[in-house]
This record gives sequence, structure tokens and C-alpha cells, in this order.
Amino acid sequence: MKNLVDEAEEFMKEKGSSFTFDAYQAEAKETAIYPHNMKILYPALGLTGEAGEVANKVKKLVRDGVDKMPSDWREQIAGELGDVLWYCAAIATDLNMSLGQVAMSNKNKLSSRKQRGMIGGFGDKR
Repeated sequence: MKNLVDEAEEFMKEKGSSFTFDAYQAEAKETAIYPHNMKILYPALGLTGEAGEVANKVKKLVRDGVDKMPSDWREQIAGELGDVLWYCAAIATDLNMSLGQVAMSNKNKLSSRKQRGMIGGFGDKR
């Protein structure tokens, strides 16, 4: 049985570089089943839950160390990260935004902060 990491590597070989955030968002939209009046709210709540699951698995890694983790601990974390990505895509869709544009905007923001020596510090407007 393939694990998530193997499946992802196989998928990327098949799709190549043509699989983008926007392509992912379009596919994720096909599985977004929640009430229309819960747009933004439902995926935002799901995002916090899944981010908590990532944090919980990492917490156990810190507490117990790699040697005591199950053999598939990386795949478990990857699975939770995939759930986080799905909820990000759903929120972007609900806001009529492109996940690719969100990613590019964030990359540009971080590049600017790095160039200005402002990666560390406080506040969003640095």
C-alpha cells in the first residue's frame, strides 16, 4: 500500500509542473460540500481544527522524539497539511480569490521583508 508521500510524488511525476495552486483549488472546489450560508465560516473553522491536528502531531514528535514515532509519522503530518491546504483553498474560493494569487502575494511580501531586513519583528505592516 502506498503512503501519502509516495502518492504525492507519483502524482507530481504524472502532472509535472502543470499542477498549480489554482489547479488544486479547482479540484478542491469539487469536494467542498457545506451550506452556502456557511461560506468562509465553515472552512475557517475547519482550518483551525486541521492546523491544530498538525500542531498536535508535531508536539508528540517534540515530546517523544523521532525514535518513538510510528513509522508513518511523516505521512500522518503530510495528510494533515493536505487538509490545511484544502481549507485554505475553500476559503480562497469563498472569497472569489485565486489560491495561486494568494500564494504569490505572500511570496512577494516575504521577499520584500527579507530584502528590507524585516523578516523578524512584530506587526503585519513591516
